[in-house]
Amino acid sequence: MKKIGIMTTGGDCSGLNSVINRVVLGATNRGWQVFGIVDGTDGLCTCPPNVIEMTPATLPVEIARIAGSFLHNGNAHMMNFENAAETGHLTRFNKMLKDSLAALKLDALVLIGGNGSFSLSYKNAAIYSGLSLVCIPKTIDFDIPLTDKTIGFDTAVNELTRYCDQLLLTARSHHRWFVVQTMGRDCGRLALSAGVAVGADAIIVPEIKFNVDDLVRHINRVGRDYGIIMVSEGVTLRGHSGRPADMISRKLSASGIQNRAAFPDYIQRAGDTTAADRILAAKMATCALDAIENRETNVMTALRGNSCVTVPLSEFYAAGDLSRDPNIRELCTSNAYIEPDDPLLDVAIAMNIYIGDIK
Repeated sequence: MKKIGIMTTGGDCSGLNSVINRVVLGATNRGWQVFGIVDGTDGLCTCPPNVIEMTPATLPVEIARIAGSFLHNGNAHMMNFENAAETGHLTRFNKMLKDSLAALKLDALVLIGGNGSFSLSYKNAAIYSGLSLVCIPKTIDFDIPLTDKTIGFDTAVNELTRYCDQLLLTARSHHRWFVVQTMGRDCGRLALSAGVAVGADAIIVPEIKFNVDDLVRHINRVGRDYGIIMVSEGVTLRGHSGRPADMISRKLSASGIQNRAAFPDYIQRAGDTTAADRILAAKMATCALDAIENRETNVMTALRGNSCVTVPLSEFYAAGDLSRDPNIRELCTSNAYIEPDDPLLDVAIAMNIYIGDIK
């Protein structure tokens, strides 16, 4: 009988519980034991490691739609990669992880995480030697290379769209524009997708340069005195500091455009998991279990068209743009961004949405 572990790491998003449930269902159907690691890698640094045996009754299918992680994603009061790096204890932390995994005698580990977690796993592969490591991509930022979709992204787009739909009603009542700041870090895919969905009049993303004067002229030509301007949190404005939505809001006010900045913040990580994300969770969970059965290791699941495949973590890491992690100086993360030929950019242009200086 195989003995596998499962844990969630990094930021939370909707769909994590769907993945956990589908992994547990599929593994149980194969006659395997599943152990959930509470608080991700942080939970491996307790003595004994913080684990619970999981069965289909542990996380019933009817609550697998709920956002957040049943297993939690980490605990700021415990040792983790970030504070271990900051205090010079990274080598000790890595040894604790390796020793804990060895003590659990796992045959395999399913790690549900983002590009930071995957980059860490690739660069510290020795921690997971002796077991099959399979990673499942989840992030509302959709900044992981080599997969056509990440778990949690579709739900986040839906939540952000619903938020903006309500803002439009009060915007119309008060002849007012709303500058909505989205999450996404340095990747603008969440802002782009939700902006097209809601019918925003402008979408400002980190990947595309923009000119405030051009934005003002575009808003004045719209023919309406209300609407949505979507701004990704990674946007910068030369000569200005602060949150990008506030910076752009001030510029619009100076031009006589009545507006307010709005910050949906963590609701983008919440909301009942959409059907699309639940289906993706089931596909990726099945792909991960197949990989374990085939004795694959150091791979991630990836959506390619309508099918799930496995991709070596080495290929994931090499395929992205590398940037220094702001919290772990020793680490570069592999990142994906909006490409210039992204079809959704053409759709936005056809909808007369201002998206900046694009050829």
